[in-house]
Amino acid sequence: MPRYLLILPALLLSLLSVSQNVDDITLKDFRPISIYKTPVSKVDKAKYPVIDFHSHDDQKTDAEIDQWVKTMDETGIAKSIILTYTTGKSFDSIVDNYSRYKNRFEIWCGFDYTGYEQPGWPQRAVAELERCYKKGARGVGELGDKGLGELYSLPTPGYGMHIDDPRMKPLIKRCGELKMPISIHVAEDAWMYLPSDSTNDGLLNAATWKVDMNKDGILNHDQLVTTLENAVRDNPRTTFIACHLANCCSDLSMLAKLFDRYPNLYADIAARYGEIAPVPRYTKSFMEKYAGRLVYGTDMGPSKQMYRITFRILESSDEHFYEREQFYYHWPLYGLGLSDNMLKQLYSDNAKKILGR
Repeated sequence: MPRYLLILPALLLSLLSVSQNVDDITLKDFRPISIYKTPVSKVDKAKYPVIDFHSHDDQKTDAEIDQWVKTMDETGIAKSIILTYTTGKSFDSIVDNYSRYKNRFEIWCGFDYTGYEQPGWPQRAVAELERCYKKGARGVGELGDKGLGELYSLPTPGYGMHIDDPRMKPLIKRCGELKMPISIHVAEDAWMYLPSDSTNDGLLNAATWKVDMNKDGILNHDQLVTTLENAVRDNPRTTFIACHLANCCSDLSMLAKLFDRYPNLYADIAARYGEIAPVPRYTKSFMEKYAGRLVYGTDMGPSKQMYRITFRILESSDEHFYEREQFYYHWPLYGLGLSDNMLKQLYSDNAKKILGR
């Protein structure tokens, strides 16, 4: 019997096994490696000095903060704005932790919602805001509302109270008087409101951050963006920074309309690189048009690799590459190839304008 006839059954079984294995692969295990032989950029350091407008106090010890500063030096981050959810002693301790690097970090405070359902709360909250200002806070945030009210606050959230609630007005007004910008997260991106099924384009992240719209009184995406618009419109002397492009990544025209109407509104691009990089031409057109209204941000920790991924997306024109571990999407990404003028404004010029007050 010819030798090939002896090995044919084993070959067929092998092919069948491969086919079965393919059928068993799940989306969460999908780890594609781009086969395209296109240019690959290595951007170790930002082209221009950067002000990171969206970081957090993840580093607690002196050694961790020292390492963060070293990483900032190596990657071109001149300054980081640390957004906190706190007031009182908790806020004071964060300021003290970073006091050795006053030129490299700026600490922002939260709002104190303690007793917010009781008479006189706005006056008490304003008094604490002023105390935090004296301690060193030069902005407020990150405030956060995913539908049920002001969630991001320690120790007491402000559930049931949105940014356009009349009770918030005295605090927002005082922020304007003190030249304290407000950084606020409203809603989540559209994928997080869609069913977690085979039709959801961003299924993995969508399932992780899914918004449960069955909760009583919860506002949907568009309603939350409207609360932001109301606050921005009614407080023209206060500067607002909408975190994460106001979670309008799937429809940047929503944010564009707000930019067109309200000169006191900005937006950061923190933690939305995986959402905007799949549509580079659309995103670039939007960013270049509104170059004066966007600020760089991360919100993804302080690793060198993380910073460098963001620079590659913003500065290069690389095509069809993956960053699954950083962004947790199965789709390929593309460099935006932003102009030098856009990069300068995004990296620091707009931030300096805001921080210059």
